[in-house]
Amino acid sequence: MENDDAAAERLLHDAMQSVSLYYEQRGIFQDRFEFGRRPAVVVVDFAYGWTDDAYAGGSRRLDGPVDATARLLQVARTASVPIIYTSSPWRPDSGDQAFKSAADVSTGFRAWDERACQIDDRVAPAAQDLVIEKENASAFFGTHLSAYLISHRIDTLIITGCSTSACIRATATDAKSYRFVPMIVRECVGDRSAAAHAWTLFDIQARFADVTSVDETTSYLEGLAAQQSAV
Repeated sequence: MENDDAAAERLLHDAMQSVSLYYEQRGIFQDRFEFGRRPAVVVVDFAYGWTDDAYAGGSRRLDGPVDATARLLQVARTASVPIIYTSSPWRPDSGDQAFKSAADVSTGFRAWDERACQIDDRVAPAAQDLVIEKENASAFFGTHLSAYLISHRIDTLIITGCSTSACIRATATDAKSYRFVPMIVRECVGDRSAAAHAWTLFDIQARFADVTSVDETTSYLEGLAAQQSAV
């Protein structure tokens, strides 16, 4: 008997095929932006509250994306590309309850604490990197990210992190709204739900961002580094 995961995967595949055909028949969506000239990398919420499954909101599904992002960051630093991190603020005494994690109210898991908001050491920020605290899904909403990117004359935002169906989607959508080219690196983003991850990448590629591979992205960054060395 077909298990639930296999059934869900089959239904998802059929749905994506059907929608893709619909778009093709009408000649809508599915265009590509392509990389620009001046990129920055944003690492969305790769803090322990999401990467460590000791927390209710954490998932081992993110191990692969974290490792792939670590590889990407090495190349980005060689190319002197600005790197921005986001996480949630740790404010235990604040009266503002607008942001709540599932870990705050879950039993049987590690309580939401200051460590939950700290960036995972596998992708730890360097001294020159920008770390932004955000209280909403998008890395742009209520932060100075757009002003920072404009001041550095950035035209392309390379997006990594979690979760694909929430904060990654919101960040990519806002990036396009601010007229930055949003490039989501497939291997560098993840979600607690495999189905939500797959569908979101398919849907957002059609309308809001390019979904690119880590190999394609690192090759692009290596090209920038080579150009800088030749100057």
